[in-house]
Amino acid sequence: MSSSKALLALCVIAFVAACAKKEEVVYVDEPVTVEPTYTGKYK
Repeated sequence: MSSSKALLALCVIAFVAACAKKEEVVYVDEPVTVEPTYTGKYK
């Protein structure tokens, strides 16, 4: 009887987790910086 209760509890937890509201993750890409250009040794 104990194992059937544990299995039932596991199924209920899995059902609740599957039906939980999922938040959408948004990734913001930062702008790419421009590398400094080579202008000569003494400029």
